[in-house]
Amino acid sequence: MPGRQHFVPTDYQTVMKKIDPAYRTITLLLLTLVPFFSVAQQEQPRLTQQEQPRLAQQQQPRLVQQQPPPRKKKHFIKEVYVSWGYNTEWYTHSSLHVSQPSLGNDYTFKGVRAHDHKGWDEGLFQEAISIPQYNYRLGFLLNEEKGWGFEINFDHTKYIISDQNAHIKGRLNNHPVDSTVAFNEANGFYYFLNNGANFLLFNVTKRWHLYKPHDEKVKVDFLGKFGVGPVIPHTQNSLFGKENHQGFQLGGWNTGAEGSLRATFFRHVYLEYSSKLDYARYSSLNIYEGKAHQAFGTYEMILSLGFVFPTSKRQ
Repeated sequence: MPGRQHFVPTDYQTVMKKIDPAYRTITLLLLTLVPFFSVAQQEQPRLTQQEQPRLAQQQQPRLVQQQPPPRKKKHFIKEVYVSWGYNTEWYTHSSLHVSQPSLGNDYTFKGVRAHDHKGWDEGLFQEAISIPQYNYRLGFLLNEEKGWGFEINFDHTKYIISDQNAHIKGRLNNHPVDSTVAFNEANGFYYFLNNGANFLLFNVTKRWHLYKPHDEKVKVDFLGKFGVGPVIPHTQNSLFGKENHQGFQLGGWNTGAEGSLRATFFRHVYLEYSSKLDYARYSSLNIYEGKAHQAFGTYEMILSLGFVFPTSKRQ
């Protein structure tokens, strides 16, 4: 109001007298508690840098830890299979080169014909199972999803030069020769890889499923195979009446490709038909007082009985 003087208190007690008693009580209580909060903050221990993450982790709500499912043991080899079978072959014509330096001979029989000797068509169970032309396979499936595998592939094949009039050209007894000879046993000539031309291959294999029901009681697959390896022939021969010391030897190399149709019964037993092409190159074959060299191609048909051994349980 005009003309009225306002009194402004200057000390604490004067201010408190002017405040309503209820508000004054609350104010005093708050002013009393402030020092205690200050002291509590000063007395709180400081955490080290190592303890701070640990404390934060302890303050977080604990979650129930679920145990991860046990890992299934992985097998590098998914299955193993073995088979035994018998074969028949047809050979390309071949040139047989003969080198006998001590006799003055260096000649070639040009384009000679040869045939196999099945054996199994003469009575399969009348002699040892390894006498006829046989085959065995030892295989490993490495990738079941993509069908890749590895196989050891052996063919006991027999190569026999047929009786014929053979063209001979080169040097014989240090004299040129270009003529024809009667290549037959009665005339002192025979050439047998009769205990085996023996193709050994290390194959990469690929499998395709053609028919695969859920229960797999009958399954049909196609297999492609390709490989290289050594030949291990048994040499037995006579040239111009001179016989060699017959025996097995490591005699060169071969490469082959094979297509197989396999029917598997109850997952463990299979029957397999195969067609195979092979190229073999023989060198330093044992003959009388010298060595022989030749190369030829082979078409082969094989029928085998085999067994499968899975290395892990299938789902």
